[in-house]
Amino acid sequence: MTLQQINYIITVAETGSLNKAAEQLFISQPALTRAVNELEKETGIIIFNRSGRGVTLTADGTEFLLYARQLYQQYNAILEKYGTEKNDKKRFCVSTQHYSFAVKAFIETVKKADPGKYDLAIRETTTRNVIFDVSTLRSEIGILYLSDINRKVMTKLFKQNSLEFFKLIICKAYVYIWRGHPLAKKKSIKFAELEEFPCISFEQDGNNVYCFAEEILSTNEYMRAIKTSDRATILNLMVGLNGYVICPGIICEELSGNEYIAIPYEGDAENPNLAMEFGYIVKKNSILTKMGESYIKEIRSYLHEHAKEEDIPVNV
Repeated sequence: MTLQQINYIITVAETGSLNKAAEQLFISQPALTRAVNELEKETGIIIFNRSGRGVTLTADGTEFLLYARQLYQQYNAILEKYGTEKNDKKRFCVSTQHYSFAVKAFIETVKKADPGKYDLAIRETTTRNVIFDVSTLRSEIGILYLSDINRKVMTKLFKQNSLEFFKLIICKAYVYIWRGHPLAKKKSIKFAELEEFPCISFEQDGNNVYCFAEEILSTNEYMRAIKTSDRATILNLMVGLNGYVICPGIICEELSGNEYIAIPYEGDAENPNLAMEFGYIVKKNSILTKMGESYIKEIRSYLHEHAKEEDIPVNV
C-alpha cells in the first residue's frame, strides 16, 4: 500500500467517478482502475461498488476511507512542515455554521498564504454536517457554538466521533435586523417586542433539531418562523419581511454590508440571554496544516478585534 494509492482512493471517493478522478489525478482511467483493484486485493476488501452511474463506497470502503484520510492528512502536515518540495498543491477545508466572521478569516488566510497552487474549500452547512465533515476528515476544522441548550448533546457527539472542541470566544446574543426595521432605533430589544416579526433561523436536519440549532432560544414556540439554508437569503428576508435573527453581535460588514445592525437582546426569566460559546473542532490527535494554523490565528485575531465589551475572547 502506497500513499499514492491512498490519494487515488480519496479522490475517487470525492468525485464519485473513476473517469473524473483520473482527470484530476492526470493519469489514465485504466491505470487508476488497476491501482484501485490492486489495493482492494491487498487489503482483502471491496472499497467501491461500481455501476454505470459511477462508484460508491461500500461499508468496508467507508471505514477504510476514514483511516486513509487521517493518514494522508497527517502525511501532508508532516511534509508541509519538514519537506523540501515547494510545488505541492496546498489543500485545506473548513466546515462552519453560518457566520460571516468564519468566512472573513478564511479570506484572510488565503490572502496571506504563500503563493502557488492550492485546492481549498469552505463549507457553510448544517451543524450535523460540520461534525460529520470533521469526524471523517473531509474538513480539517469545524466552526460551531455551544450553549446551555445544546452542550450536553454536542459534547456527547464530540466524544463519540473522537473530536476536540477549543473555545474561541463567549458572546451574549444580539438581535440582527436591517436598518429600516421598526425596532432599529432601540438600544436593546426584549423577546416580547419581537413577537409580531418573523424569526428567521437556519434549517437543520435529523432528530433533536433544537440541539443543532445555530441560534439560542431554539426550543421556543414562535408565532411566525421562517427557516432557510442560505445566509444571503436571510439578509433578503430581513429586508423584505422585517425578519430578525438572534445571533452573536460580531458581524462582518465588509461581507454582509452596512444595511444591517446588531442590537443587544434583553433577556428575561423565561427567555434569557444565554451565553454563546464559539469554538472550533478538530479530530483528536490531529496535526494542523500550516493553512489550518493560519486560519485559527486569523479567526482569533478577528474575534479579538471585533469583540463587544461584554464578550470574552479566549486566548488558549
